[in-house]
Amino acid sequence: MTIEMNQYPLVSVITVNYNQSAATCDMLESLYASAYPNLEVIVVDNASPSDNPDVIKNLYPQISLIKNPVNAGFARGNNIGIRQARGQYLFMLNNDTIVPVGAVNRLVEVLASDPKIGLVCPKVMYFAHPDVIQYAGQTKMSRIGMRTFIIGYGEKDVGQYDKSEETYYVHGAAMMTKREVMEQAGMFPEMYFLYYEELDWCDHIRKSGYKIMYVHDAVIYHKESLSIGQNSPMKTYYLNRNRMIFLKRNRTGIIRFLAIMYLLFIAYPKNIFKWLFKGDLKNAKSVVRAYGMKNH
Repeated sequence: MTIEMNQYPLVSVITVNYNQSAATCDMLESLYASAYPNLEVIVVDNASPSDNPDVIKNLYPQISLIKNPVNAGFARGNNIGIRQARGQYLFMLNNDTIVPVGAVNRLVEVLASDPKIGLVCPKVMYFAHPDVIQYAGQTKMSRIGMRTFIIGYGEKDVGQYDKSEETYYVHGAAMMTKREVMEQAGMFPEMYFLYYEELDWCDHIRKSGYKIMYVHDAVIYHKESLSIGQNSPMKTYYLNRNRMIFLKRNRTGIIRFLAIMYLLFIAYPKNIFKWLFKGDLKNAKSVVRAYGMKNH
């Protein structure tokens, strides 16, 4: 379907900033140039310690800037913005992305085309390597091993995933939903802080009876892990910690027990030894900290 000029629904774009006002401004420049005419933009700053988010508001006075007094994390930061949003559609967009012309329009078209579609996600490409895929859909998570695989990850894009289709999970860098979907499925679970919140949220959206769609002809470019960094101990800690939280929230019975045993006695030790083998003591310690958490 094609959106008529007088029928563009209000899209509320929520983005979280942490010490990256320049990147946020780059994203906003691309967003406003992307040719979608009815946007509300909410920037949530997570108490950036060495960055002045007022720069964003000065350059883009039309945005709403929320300054959190503490770093609330990705999930809560988005939820704070969502509570202020007025749009019929909600677009959670990482501040380290670039939005090409037509991408927002296409996501809205697909989301509006079927009342059973509750969540859409574009094809995600690497900003530094714009012909390399980061996300083109995602597989179902295994019940015990708690593993899911991103389709197309690291592959050169030669059109092999140029078909929009239902998928299990979205990429957290760019995800659009309808307000009524979030009202039914709930907002992002805030206990994760970073990572896994979108996986948990996707499971709840599907349980609420909605489909999740990968949209091949909407594309965004992602500057991967700009605010945290690759292979950071913080990232390692939350990825390992939150895997257990996700398990306990979304598995029951004997499957839950077997999955816990797998993580505790196979997955976590394997990750510890992986970092030790690389000579990275800080990341190894981060897995140990996650392994020892009593309040997963």
